[in-house]
Amino acid sequence: MLTLPDQPLLDKIALIGGCARLDFGFDAERALSEITALPDSSWGSRAGRVGVHDPAQAIFLRGHAPAQGDLPVEDRDELAQLPYLRELIKEVIPAPALRCVLAQLSAGGIIAPHIDQGEYFSKTIRLHFPITTNENVWMNCAGLSYQMHSGEIWALNNSIGHGVINADASRARLHMICDFLSSAELVEILARADRGLGRPNPAIKARLIEAQHQAQQAGKL
Repeated sequence: MLTLPDQPLLDKIALIGGCARLDFGFDAERALSEITALPDSSWGSRAGRVGVHDPAQAIFLRGHAPAQGDLPVEDRDELAQLPYLRELIKEVIPAPALRCVLAQLSAGGIIAPHIDQGEYFSKTIRLHFPITTNENVWMNCAGLSYQMHSGEIWALNNSIGHGVINADASRARLHMICDFLSSAELVEILARADRGLGRPNPAIKARLIEAQHQAQQAGKL
């Protein structure tokens, strides 16, 4: 597991809460046009992500999946073909970027509730960039459900229980997910973020709990 010995542990409850929407967004259509131009061979695998992430295809833009070991965090070949996404990662967010991945959750797919364990996750801030989504996609974090719309940027506290359900049987969900080291500028952005958008959703919570039990029985948690 990748460690960051020179970085402090982060109080993500204080920094983020559960999920928080930043007060600025990005051009999702421009991002999608770049991603659509990637060769088909870029897709079709989980890119080393295992366990509860089985339902999602992935392309790593920076770094590698944790299951692949303590590999260097550097730009991958696909990032050179995605100049706007590279700009988002390297320039728009004022903090050093670490792992970044395109994650496509299949239609009807569920990422069972889990906690990202390990020093790396305790020392980084995870941002979600929703590119394609729909009204039946829910992120559940700390017992509340959130809807992340295309073009928004969200901080996710992945050090507490979180899971995703795409209840739409015909449309996939595509996010860019990036981890950043903390910086004074990013902390200031998080302080302005809207943390009040989560709502109780008993039906979604029940489906995610069922998926969690299934993942435990399958040895994926």
